[in-house]
Amino acid sequence: MKNKTLYPTRLALALLAAGAIGGAGVTAAVGSAHAQNAPQATQAQQQQQQAPQQAQPAVGTVTPPNFAQITREYGPAVVNISVSGLRKVSAADDDDNPLAQFFGGQFPGMMPGGPNATREVPVRGEGSGFIISPDGVILTNAHVVKDAKEVVVKMTDRREYHAKVLGADPQTDVAVIKIDAKNLPVVRIGDVNALSVGDWVLAIGSPYGLENTATAGIVSAKGRSLPDDTSVPFIQTDVAVNPGNSGGPLFNDRGQVVGINSQIYTRTGGFQGLSFSIPIDVAYKIKDQILAHGKVEHAKLGVMAQEVNQDLADSFKLDSPTGALIANVEKGSAAEKAGVKPGDVVREIDGRAIVSSGDLAAVINLATPGQTIKLDVWRDGKHETLTATLGTLSKSDAVASDGTQGPSQGKLGLALRRLTPDEREQADTDGLLVQQASGPAAKAGIQRGDVILSVNGVAARSVEQVREALTKAGKTVALLVQRGDSKIFVPVQIG
Repeated sequence: MKNKTLYPTRLALALLAAGAIGGAGVTAAVGSAHAQNAPQATQAQQQQQQAPQQAQPAVGTVTPPNFAQITREYGPAVVNISVSGLRKVSAADDDDNPLAQFFGGQFPGMMPGGPNATREVPVRGEGSGFIISPDGVILTNAHVVKDAKEVVVKMTDRREYHAKVLGADPQTDVAVIKIDAKNLPVVRIGDVNALSVGDWVLAIGSPYGLENTATAGIVSAKGRSLPDDTSVPFIQTDVAVNPGNSGGPLFNDRGQVVGINSQIYTRTGGFQGLSFSIPIDVAYKIKDQILAHGKVEHAKLGVMAQEVNQDLADSFKLDSPTGALIANVEKGSAAEKAGVKPGDVVREIDGRAIVSSGDLAAVINLATPGQTIKLDVWRDGKHETLTATLGTLSKSDAVASDGTQGPSQGKLGLALRRLTPDEREQADTDGLLVQQASGPAAKAGIQRGDVILSVNGVAARSVEQVREALTKAGKTVALLVQRGDSKIFVPVQIG
């Protein structure tokens, strides 16, 4: 772990060195050009002319922010959080008892009831947080205080307070806790929209319990969607973040908080160069709801969306592979009431560009239930504007051939047949059942038992409809496929 703490310093030194070398090269080139065009000068005049140039700073020099000043000024507002609680475990998962793996809970003195029985075991954890109001309101991660029965906050001056969890939102991983204190140091809040890729950032937290550890780096990307957190447009950085940093602040180069450190990508359990922070505007929206109502409500559009790749863009005749492709619309949802259909590509919401499916989820997540939004969708080769009133998210919430011709007779490589009435009722849909897949369709991942619902947005109710739709297609077609309860568009190249 010591080697990893050296990475930010090496990065800064490397950038400084590169800037100095680059600057010297630029200065030398400019001086050479001037020498060719200027009249002959005496040696003394040349020395006088060169003296000011040597005093000028090198072009391209990288000057990092004063991280020491930011740490001195706002470090006292960053706290260490220790939690303890109880967690239910089964006998099969009881790692605390070395005999469990041999006797499965049947050994005398072990958990009664066999391997399916459960018991509560104590759990402890640590994280970070930061004070946002002088009366003791603190922001942290929801996963830091999950299942916590006792939360203890430790200040940099070693004072300790018992904290109350005011609320937590697992969907965005934001939690608000409070300690009984006054006149506490607080952080300043920055503008995430003003943050750019390449900007310097600083993290302060308690990795592995090492309190008030400062690490620095740059912003690697913005609006990053992660597989399990598509509703949060994460800030990606290369700042060293480790277990215990969770919930701590991410500062910009002006000492303002722009994010909450939340996750890392790792195969070792420690930092590997990829850190993700929740944008502070997302966190504050959640904080405001918790302080006002003690709970969080998220808006719901009622669609399942997927990414648009180049093949799908060609199929739908899009000018670029951007937007959120609607694969499924929930019955009775805000989307259905607004007229959204599978095959629509959402390009904008209220004038904000939707580049990926993650952008769609992020915009809806920041909206309010009951809010009215305007969607610009691409449908049948042209733009359409739809208006939707958002609902509330609940917690539970190819040229084909028919079967007689054989799969090799179609350009898609599919043998299709109509669903029987019983199959339509069981699948709660209508379409064409894939009896066999080969060629381009099999290469694209279509399997026997899949149900083809549409081709390039045209409903597939018969093989003739599929053939007709494909006569108007280009080199790639988009098939809406249902497999089990899931629906997804699959691009198939037929050119």
